[in-house]
Amino acid sequence: MVNYLYICIYNCCIDMNVEKVIRTKGEIPLERRTIIHFMLVNNTINETIANALKPFDVSLQQFNVLRILRGQNRKPANLSTLNDRMVTKMSNTTRLVDKLILKGYVNRITCPSNRRKIEINITTKGKKALEKMDTEMNRAEKAILRNLSKKELEQLNTLFNKF
Repeated sequence: MVNYLYICIYNCCIDMNVEKVIRTKGEIPLERRTIIHFMLVNNTINETIANALKPFDVSLQQFNVLRILRGQNRKPANLSTLNDRMVTKMSNTTRLVDKLILKGYVNRITCPSNRRKIEINITTKGKKALEKMDTEMNRAEKAILRNLSKKELEQLNTLFNKF
């Protein structure tokens, strides 16, 4: 698994010269090149993370739901809470939860007095699976960022904060 991650990142990022990647002969204006660079880096990160999660048959969004639920410290969450805390905002949180229920990673409890109130908890099986996913995600994150020093990561985050 880890070897595949390194190969993927090596092939995608080792020399991410935008003009070479998109095979253009002319120089791209700085602003456009920057946006294209963001998109290329985003694609590489998403592909690497998807490959890390593939053996667990979960998407990045499902992984995020599991992490949010684990962070609730045994307190249930509702769909609105999950959606608000998702890294990627989406309207299909219900479908994500349904898929996790089928895997046995979460359970859903409907309040008997108010059927519109639904509470979602992570199961023991979900916590155990998430621990294994965490290990692979840590490897993927280290592989993605392996060429950046701590100082460069801090600088990059400072720049991202300007958005």
